[in-house]
Amino acid sequence: MNLNQIELLRILQETELNLSKAAKRMHIVQSAVSRQLQLFEEELGSPLFERKGKKLMALTALGQRVMDEVATINQAKLNIQAIASDFLDCNKGTIHIATTHTQAKYFLPHPIQRFRAKYPGIRIYIVQASPEQLVDQLHAHKADIAICTEKVNEDAELVTRHCYEWHHAAVMPKGHPLCEGELTCERLIAFPILTYSLGFTGRSAIERAFQQSGYQLDIILAAADTDVIKTYVHLNLGVGIIARMAYDSQADHGLVVRDLSHIIPKSITKIAYLKQNYLPLYSQHFIEELLVAAREISA
Repeated sequence: MNLNQIELLRILQETELNLSKAAKRMHIVQSAVSRQLQLFEEELGSPLFERKGKKLMALTALGQRVMDEVATINQAKLNIQAIASDFLDCNKGTIHIATTHTQAKYFLPHPIQRFRAKYPGIRIYIVQASPEQLVDQLHAHKADIAICTEKVNEDAELVTRHCYEWHHAAVMPKGHPLCEGELTCERLIAFPILTYSLGFTGRSAIERAFQQSGYQLDIILAAADTDVIKTYVHLNLGVGIIARMAYDSQADHGLVVRDLSHIIPKSITKIAYLKQNYLPLYSQHFIEELLVAAREISA
């Protein structure tokens, strides 16, 4: 067994077991790829692939277990490269952040601005998606860090860190009946509701709070983007339930905001990354900057 064989298995997985493509990636002829696989399987004493003629069709049970270990070895190689880069220069690199629209617009600007002032050589790329997709981005190594409220706690392969707590609020046009008086579940359900799509920005907490009180919301519009929700509230389509931090007193001067912390429990935004990944020093410092911003919000 040698590192070239390990690398071959990794490339075969990436090329969907295509021997021709793997040979091109490794700059060798296809017969050499087949020979390397044959030698590896002979050494292990069992086939790694199910074959149809010379074509690789699928992994055997042993092949799947070996591929899991290959992924671990490959991650170790990436970690070693990251450690070496840190040692040479910790002010050059890239951070890929996977997050939702709400976090990208209402939480991240200040910590990113401060981080960039300290680390001008670090590039930052933000990918916006649903929490489920954000977790997938981490596992696919398309993101280094995920910042969101839902889903990350459910994955045992992730390190999750408490970032900050926040509450939902109701928004409605000025003059709306709910602008005054006690705000209760019973009063809210009398109006059409506009809120987040399933899986976004605490939507599950919103529905759970009303269901536990014996009420059902009439959600007539759902969107991933808070600004979209507020746009349709301005048009008087109904009452919006949004993250409180997404209300801007200047930009949203035509709307009234009312706290819902007595109805909907607090939500917690978390920072997540893969346990097996080495985070470069600049990524660790970026996380610290996020936590500083979180403490400022809580103060």
